[in-house]
Amino acid sequence: MIRKIILPTIFLLLAYGFWLSPDFKEISAGVAIFLFGMLVLERGFKAFTGGSLEHLLRSTTNQLWKSISFGFVSTALMQSSSLVSLITISFLSAELISLAAGIGIIFGANIGTTAGAWLIAAFGLKVKLSIYAMPMLVFGVILIFQKSKSLSGMGYILTALGFLFLGIHHMKEGFDAFKQTLDLSVYAVPGYRGLFLYTLIGLLATVVMQSSHATLVLILTALASQQISYDNAIALAIGSNIGTTITAILGSLSANVDGKRLAAAHLIFNLITGLLTFIFIHQLISVVDVMSQLMTIAPDNYTMKLALFHTLFNLLGVLTLMPFINRMVTLLEWLFPTPVMEVESARYLTDASAEIPDAAVEAVKKETVILYDHAVDIIIFGLGLNRDKLFSDEAPDRVIDSSSQVGSGAIDDLYERRIKTIYGAIVEFTSHVHGTLSDRQSNALIEQREAGHDIIEVVKGIKHLQKNLAIYQHARNSHICGEYDQIRLKIARILKALNALQHADDETASVLSLDHLKVEISKKDIFASGGLDSLIRKKQITAPMAISLMNDTTYCNAICRNLIHIGERIFVARDPDDKAAEQSVALDEREISEVIERLDERKLR
Repeated sequence: MIRKIILPTIFLLLAYGFWLSPDFKEISAGVAIFLFGMLVLERGFKAFTGGSLEHLLRSTTNQLWKSISFGFVSTALMQSSSLVSLITISFLSAELISLAAGIGIIFGANIGTTAGAWLIAAFGLKVKLSIYAMPMLVFGVILIFQKSKSLSGMGYILTALGFLFLGIHHMKEGFDAFKQTLDLSVYAVPGYRGLFLYTLIGLLATVVMQSSHATLVLILTALASQQISYDNAIALAIGSNIGTTITAILGSLSANVDGKRLAAAHLIFNLITGLLTFIFIHQLISVVDVMSQLMTIAPDNYTMKLALFHTLFNLLGVLTLMPFINRMVTLLEWLFPTPVMEVESARYLTDASAEIPDAAVEAVKKETVILYDHAVDIIIFGLGLNRDKLFSDEAPDRVIDSSSQVGSGAIDDLYERRIKTIYGAIVEFTSHVHGTLSDRQSNALIEQREAGHDIIEVVKGIKHLQKNLAIYQHARNSHICGEYDQIRLKIARILKALNALQHADDETASVLSLDHLKVEISKKDIFASGGLDSLIRKKQITAPMAISLMNDTTYCNAICRNLIHIGERIFVARDPDDKAAEQSVALDEREISEVIERLDERKLR
């Protein structure tokens, strides 16, 4: 409802301004071109987020100073704190970085965004940027149409810079011409009244334009044309700094609880920074004057002094809040508690994660591991085992001997509450991942989805097994009881091996470690070994028992094969080249048969 009112109001005000003054039209066009350039710039940098930026993000967030440095450098280079904020929210939603590291990145991004003000104040307002904008647009558009992803990404960046330069040029020209018909400086408001009024204007302008960088450029061009006073320009800059949090807040709406915590941290930081600036405004202005003299900035060069002020008050906020980051994390976790749901739902598959391909891959991987853990709980329940004992140092056969009675029912309910919704979310998420996926990323998503399908098949198999397991586990016929214990033992050994693989280091986790499981499945096949025929011939089991055992052995073998496939997809080496090399030397079906034959020959000798 509010959007339906605000958007027409903005259009009406702009239309009135266009009718009132052609110079206002040029200023507005400059802002529009600049904002479009920011959007194109974000798209250009996203073309290079196929692993390098994400890898850098992961490796530079293990310490606070590294997180702040990453936020500063990435924002200074990309000139978009919004893009850095969205990437950070994406990786935080996938739990690839901690909340404290995410807050550090946001702190650094606030300092990094001041680099643009320095560049514009030092060069952008003194050089005719339109001269450079035109060639950039021409070369950029040519590169955009190239098939190479890197060349196309570079084309977007060049085109974006061309639009940014062109936007600054039109804003500057518009304000210079505007002063000849209307001098806005006569509306300057001195003192604290002006400070609060223009802070509010700066905040609203940033909320409307969704870019503090665009607001700051507008302030600098107006200040260079003497259309606003230096004091009011300072207030506008403070307002734009507070207003920029709206981007993080909007981005967090599609994120999980950690994304919302980060957006709240961004808001808290900027509000406290603004409050400190209000309190120490005169002291900060005095420091700017002193530092300007030391840096040989002319007393009347207000654009450079504003850039310096913008940097100082952001540094003030960072230095003040850095010691309290851990307390801020505790507060945010209290304000935004992790929701507890009776029906399990996806934790990491958010729209924010879908924006960045590598974040999407990691989110699906984490969600698939959770799906597997839920499935393991169902398998253990269906086999009547104890989880702690199974994954302890105790031998699997002893765990089987000491196991409780296999329950009946409940698997359907567990499947609905803990499996179905998550797998459905994985399928839907992988079908709607945004951005351009590399072959590696696309294959990784396909593998995780296939692993999810195998998990579903395992749970269905356990459901079929459970009925007869409950009947024959403690049957008077020791032969059928023993065969069903062997079924449970086979699955239990694979679960134990996969648990060890799951908690092994990435360097030691290898697809080759699953070979002995493949051999064991084939070796102990009751059909291939002739064990079933022997039981029937010796009348040790009845015909109905034999039919049940045949069906359940088939289910068991399928469960075991699917579990091994799951382990290969989600627990072994992640590098595609390493994985391909390992799979090339892993045992196939023919080689497994040969191994079993050799083992049988040794027994005969």
